[in-house]
Amino acid sequence: MTAGVWTKPALGSCDPVWERIREEAAQLAEQEPLMGGVAHSAVLHHPSFESALSYRVAEKLAAPEMPALILRELAERAYSDEPDIGRAARADIVAVFERDPACHRMLQPLLYFKGFLAVQAYRLGHFLWTRERKDLALYIQMRTSEIFGVDIHPNATIGQGIMIDHAHSIVIGETAKVGDDVSMLHSVTLGGTGKEGGDRHPKIGDGVLIGAGAKVLGNISVGSCSRIAAGSVVLRDVPPCKTVAGVPAKIVGEAGCDRPSHLMNQIVSEDPDDIVPDC
Repeated sequence: MTAGVWTKPALGSCDPVWERIREEAAQLAEQEPLMGGVAHSAVLHHPSFESALSYRVAEKLAAPEMPALILRELAERAYSDEPDIGRAARADIVAVFERDPACHRMLQPLLYFKGFLAVQAYRLGHFLWTRERKDLALYIQMRTSEIFGVDIHPNATIGQGIMIDHAHSIVIGETAKVGDDVSMLHSVTLGGTGKEGGDRHPKIGDGVLIGAGAKVLGNISVGSCSRIAAGSVVLRDVPPCKTVAGVPAKIVGEAGCDRPSHLMNQIVSEDPDDIVPDC
């Protein structure tokens, strides 16, 4: 298990992410009895990570018109038919745990972090969209937006090892693509520039860090391992390994390390001595 990357265990081997989550849930139930019911219903009653995740996502998205049982069955079928969804979710948990200083246990994203849960809800919606169950996918998009304040179109393509911190007012458009190992903060928009149709949303490379409030608009490319400063409005392609800032955004320097999404350093400095050579 490495940062932002999850490799499926060999047949008969352990599942270290799930084992750690179960251990932490047991500790939670022992240390805080009032949370014992949550620990058991969300984790300890389940035989696998996928079972726990399907339960948690379904319970959060449920509504009188769409009961949790139906959503849980949909999620369990998705995880069974497409094992990559579970692998991506594990990579997301590892990413949050390693990059977010407010995350002290792997259990926390599953129970409390709406950025993690919203991405997992998107993954379910994307599965349904690609199986031509588009109305169900759009319903899940709607509920995800209502519950988590995160609006990701189910046709968007998102890699694994994704960390969305705080996750308030995130918008990712229909034709957007997000690579592996990307970190973004609240109020990020990956949007279009108007009413044009077709392929109209950004393409974000691997290892990119997108600061709070940044807007990346149009069918443009953001190169791998680049940084977008908080509050920037990006309207043109960004080369790999660069830092851009401003309105409109311009290149202000190198990215400063080979994986900005891991270091999470959002300081823009003109002093070369302030640049960290390696994440």
